[in-house]
Amino acid sequence: MSTGNCLIWWSLCGVHSEKFGQFQQDSATPHTSRVATKWLQEHSSDFRHFHCAPKSPDMNIIESIWVALQCAVQKKSLPSGTPIDLRTALRDSWCEKPPGYLQTLVDTMRRHVISLLCARVGPKRY
Repeated sequence: MSTGNCLIWWSLCGVHSEKFGQFQQDSATPHTSRVATKWLQEHSSDFRHFHCAPKSPDMNIIESIWVALQCAVQKKSLPSGTPIDLRTALRDSWCEKPPGYLQTLVDTMRRHVISLLCARVGPKRY
């Protein structure tokens, strides 16, 4: 999912700190683009920032969720490609996930952390 689409999605959700808690970011290229930087400056009061070390290994299960949603949305033919179509496709794709999907991701984290520590390298694709 492109940075622009993610920001559109985030804006459509109506960002409020009591709903979303913290915004986690490191210095990865998508987080430091002009579009992302401008958007973050405009919305900085809407959420708390949680900064990670620059380009730190990503051990957050949200990355697996984003990849799964991105793949599911790309398989759908969006009629006009509007932000509302994207929101609907993301919501529908999320609702199609099996009930144990999140628990499966949580259960695999131990294995991912161990393999990252053993490899002592950057992020690992799940």
